[in-house]
Amino acid sequence: MNHVMKQKKAMGSTTVQPTMPDINKDSKLHIAMFPWLAFGHMLPFLELAKLIAGKGHKISFISTPRNIDRFPPLPPELSHQITFVKLPLPHNPNLPEGAKATADLTEEPVFHLKIAYDSLQEPITQFLNRSKPDWLLFDFAPYWVPEIANTLGIPTAFFSIILAAALSIVGPTSPEIPADDRKLPEDYIVPPKWVPFPATVALRLFEVRRLYTRVIGDETNVGDKYRFTETMWSCDMIVVRSCTEFEPEWLSLLEDLHGKPVLPVGVLSPMPKADDDDDETWRSIKDWLDRQSKNTVVYVAFGSEAMPSQEEATEIALGLEKSGLPFVWVLRTKHGEDAVMLPEGFEERNEGRGVVCRSWVPQLKILAHDSFGVFLSHSGWSSVVEALTFGRPLVLLPMSNDQGLNARYFMEKKVGYELPRDEGDGSFTSEAVAESLRMVIEKEEGRVYRDKAKELKPLFGDRERQNMYVDKFLEYLTIHNGCRSA
Repeated sequence: MNHVMKQKKAMGSTTVQPTMPDINKDSKLHIAMFPWLAFGHMLPFLELAKLIAGKGHKISFISTPRNIDRFPPLPPELSHQITFVKLPLPHNPNLPEGAKATADLTEEPVFHLKIAYDSLQEPITQFLNRSKPDWLLFDFAPYWVPEIANTLGIPTAFFSIILAAALSIVGPTSPEIPADDRKLPEDYIVPPKWVPFPATVALRLFEVRRLYTRVIGDETNVGDKYRFTETMWSCDMIVVRSCTEFEPEWLSLLEDLHGKPVLPVGVLSPMPKADDDDDETWRSIKDWLDRQSKNTVVYVAFGSEAMPSQEEATEIALGLEKSGLPFVWVLRTKHGEDAVMLPEGFEERNEGRGVVCRSWVPQLKILAHDSFGVFLSHSGWSSVVEALTFGRPLVLLPMSNDQGLNARYFMEKKVGYELPRDEGDGSFTSEAVAESLRMVIEKEEGRVYRDKAKELKPLFGDRERQNMYVDKFLEYLTIHNGCRSA
């Protein structure tokens, strides 16, 4: 924690305390949302926005024009409740033309995107001053926005799209908890001292080495650790994409670490779209899946941004081949990166047994198909939510960000098995890929993962439970804010 934050803590919080009105069930809120410029963040914000708007509340969803134009269309019944606020991203000469999200970039220039994002302070101030929303839900990156909102008398909620378990590893802000004194990379490979219960949630050495500079920051870049810590210190409440049934002890710890309310809003499990049935890609995949035996197929996908290196892709390909299992592999290339090459003759040798897709696929419909038995995933929370919604166990291959922390927790929960890797450099072998997939999908020792995923399916797919979490969240926002009548 730097000297600025220490000084602010010494001075005490100046957060405006909200009024306590009489609750009127007909009162409607105006909630502004300001996510970070990554689709893994924007889409969960949008999913929550749709659930809130469906209850009659007004949403102002703030992002850049190009990102908003890439969102899926809103359901017609919600289009009058959600207003997209397009704020052009200030020009940054270090960013490629048209780069408005992390999906448009390789990993190295992402910090330039954060610098450009930080330049939105003035237009955000103007919008908030003009629209006066009842609440502002914001992401970790704009750590500066609570101070702006506080000046305008607008309460703020940090909406974490990552697990409470991963968020708790960042560090405490409550003066009741000893300060974070981790200084070396090796300090991050064990659970921190403020975790009071047995846990394995920590980074591995190769993950720390990959993330250290970006997380800690340097003289040219505000680190993610500072952004998260300042955000959690200065907001009025913390909202987490999670539920008490899945990580109760971590949600409770998060409240202790920051001395403020922590509310889960459910896992935000999306539903497949009926109009995907007409998609030619899906029809082709479905025809192939319909010919496969139940619970035998491996699904391989690493989200929209976590891309395997050439060496990793080669080991995955050879591992799939050695496993002897049928597979669907979504092998996409991130903008600005060279497409990875499959081993020579791989597709010919596996013709009929495997499908390689290099473009978008309807992941929810794929996971819903009965032929799938295991999901080889990067451990991104959105992908895991989708897998567990359909009771699919996982083989975990984390690649960046919070994914390593997620993988440790999912291992604890027995919903996934983490693929063995070298501690120093994170490398893995094709044999490890093949053995991990076969173990989870067909061997007796993998039954625990299969059974646990099936056990959690009713929880993750429960729309009534999700509705209840959103209702409780909105009730809290209503009680702790003076609402304008609809």
